[in-house]
Parts: sequence; C-alpha cells; structure tokens
Amino acid sequence: MGIQFDTYLVDEVTAVGDQAFKWKSYRVFKDRLTRASAILVSHDMQQMRQFCDAGIVLYRGQLDYFDNIEDAIDRHLEVVADRS
Repeated sequence: MGIQFDTYLVDEVTAVGDQAFKWKSYRVFKDRLTRASAILVSHDMQQMRQFCDAGIVLYRGQLDYFDNIEDAIDRHLEVVADRS
C-alpha cells in the first residue's frame, strides 16, 4: 500500500499478520477505496461483502459475472458444495 494506484489487485486483503496488522491493513485499504477501485480475490465472504459490489466466480474454466455480490457469493457456495 506504499504506492497509490487507480485500481488495486489484491489477494486476501487481511489474511496475514497479527490482529493489529490486520486492522491497520483493513483501515488503509478501506481508505484507499474512497479514491480508487479494486479487484479482490478472497475466500472470506464477509470480506467480500465489506469491499465488493459485484463479483465474478470462476468454475471449470468459465467466468460468471454477477452485479450483486450476494448472487456471486451464492454461486461460490454452490461451487464449493459441488466439489465436496
């Protein structure tokens, strides 16, 4: 986060570090999103709800776009259930 960009590509925003580091990362990222956009990759559905408006699910080589993050999360959960 040392460099400001128009768009961030982020994998698991707060997946590493202790609780203090995670909180600091969350605050910095949330602040950056007031001036920039992001493409976020995460398995944390709560994090997706916090940061995303829309979603894309990749499954068996096909990308499905959803303008509603809840629809994307529902599809992701279907995919996870299908793998079990």
